[in-house]
Amino acid sequence: MNGVRQRSLAVSVHDVSPLTRNAVAAMLRDLAEAGVGVTSLLVVPDHHHRADIDQDPAFLDWLRGMEAQGHEIVLHGFYHRREASGGGFARKIVTEYYTAGEGEFYDLDYEAARDRMEDGREKLTGAGLEVVGFIAPAWLLGDEAEQAARNLGFAYTTRLGGVLDLRSGDYTASQSLVYSVRSAWRRSVSLWWNAWLASRLRKNPLARLGLHPPDWRHDKIRAQALRLARETAADRKVIRYRDWVEG
Repeated sequence: MNGVRQRSLAVSVHDVSPLTRNAVAAMLRDLAEAGVGVTSLLVVPDHHHRADIDQDPAFLDWLRGMEAQGHEIVLHGFYHRREASGGGFARKIVTEYYTAGEGEFYDLDYEAARDRMEDGREKLTGAGLEVVGFIAPAWLLGDEAEQAARNLGFAYTTRLGGVLDLRSGDYTASQSLVYSVRSAWRRSVSLWWNAWLASRLRKNPLARLGLHPPDWRHDKIRAQALRLARETAADRKVIRYRDWVEG
């Protein structure tokens, strides 16, 4: 890492797959108009076992086009779905209620995590895409899975609360703004929380905004996300996550 980093904004678009391509394309157009010309695109290799990217050459062509425009391709789990398993009440709260069953890498053992990461990366790099980062669905990355990512040579991962350089161990504390839209009360709380959080973190060197395709189905969420993106991008350098850890 070289010297003092610039004040920056990293915007990530999660759950990018053949199932969400059209929605993501609309999000990227809106973000570009708001001054966010590059993002980190979090790609799911076989979204919910229903969208194997190897079987969709048009999607891979589109991803290559996005990368050529400056967007970063990030491996985002493999299926984005956690298989049902045992566990106590606390584990069920995290894996079933909080994440709606999508915490895929929350409690995978080392070998299973490594196999999925390796297979997922090969699907992307085999299509001519460059992948340096791994971000677990719902940011839930267990200890064994984190070690697998490190041993596979991924440069970084992110948590809800920050960015971890897997090579140096350097951790940048930076809470991501993110929306929960599964119910009206969640949307209302998200609007209040993100407005407050954006103000509170105004002096943080790295600002983060994490977006999901369902966010764009709700006008108030979309409007606030774009307003925050525009205001934050106005006095910060817009980067990808790889730029932060390579900087």
